[in-house]
Amino acid sequence: MKLQRGKAARSRREFLKPFPIAILAISAFSLSVAPAAGDEKQNNYQSSWELTITEALTESTQSKGVQKSLEIGLTSQQSLEILKQIPIKGRAPKTGYSRAAFGPQWSDVDRNGCDTRNDILKRDLINIVFREKTRDCVIESGVLLDPFSNTEIRFERGSKSSMLVQIDHVVSLSNAWQTGIFQSSLKERTAFANDPLNLLAVKGSLNSQKGDGDAATWLPPYKPFRCKYVALQINVKAKYGLWVTRAEQEAMVRILSSQECR
Repeated sequence: MKLQRGKAARSRREFLKPFPIAILAISAFSLSVAPAAGDEKQNNYQSSWELTITEALTESTQSKGVQKSLEIGLTSQQSLEILKQIPIKGRAPKTGYSRAAFGPQWSDVDRNGCDTRNDILKRDLINIVFREKTRDCVIESGVLLDPFSNTEIRFERGSKSSMLVQIDHVVSLSNAWQTGIFQSSLKERTAFANDPLNLLAVKGSLNSQKGDGDAATWLPPYKPFRCKYVALQINVKAKYGLWVTRAEQEAMVRILSSQECR
């Protein structure tokens, strides 16, 4: 096996190119929401998903000359401004909802030769060991600093061990269905389910605990990450033209207006 330690985010950008079906044009991220003071472990960790998403989106909008209709960013103030433009409605029924409504699970939508799950593991893990003869695609092991709990988790590929690290949809598929994506095409729903902006490698038990919860019903136990987590949800909903419920909107405002997020 071939060992790659702390692979630089820049070399991994190819699999993170955003999808062209977004409802709203996207500008570069501003990632200035800082973790709580004194949290050296989080500060010292190379947050690959932040860096690679930022670079990928910046390159995409610059190269395509996209007319920016909405500024997208991860600072609390930026996200609060975006939230003001998102409609507030009640949840639609789950009628017609299924995993199949979002296309094949972990598709290779960007056609880089790797499925989305391996793409996200490659982005979010460090100390990665790839399976031989998979062209640095299939990951056998690595280490995750879980953003939900701020704990290190050893990933080992296997029927049971793989479940310790799961890929979370920041805005769950069920929540997206009930807040507007049921109106979209299968192509767009497939892109949503595989969009790196909406995906994080996290601790499996916390992903299961979250289920389809929104900001009003579930938040990461590691409080310094809640600002970025809620900001990500807002950006995803804005990108795909989804709405928020009244309780969800109030929770988002409360979190992003808190002292921790300023």
